[in-house]
Amino acid sequence: MGLYGREALVIDAMVPGVGEGFSGFSLAHNLESEAEGDETMKEAVAAGATLVKNPQKVFWGGYSGYFKDPDGHLWELAQNPFVWIGPKDS
Repeated sequence: MGLYGREALVIDAMVPGVGEGFSGFSLAHNLESEAEGDETMKEAVAAGATLVKNPQKVFWGGYSGYFKDPDGHLWELAQNPFVWIGPKDS
């Protein structure tokens, strides 16, 4: 679990901080590569998610993008080159 300030997350996700833009939290899915982030975003949108921010290189050195699921929850797809996310065969 990671904590990120509300205003910083609003800026990162490029959504309004009030109303339908952002409910106060997001879920994140960490991925192994930029290509996996792109593919996962395509799959989410094809399954009914709304694209919020195309995956792209970000200021902290990683790669991330956002979508909203059909219930309006904000999800981040992220690839962090500085953190090991675990074995492939677990």
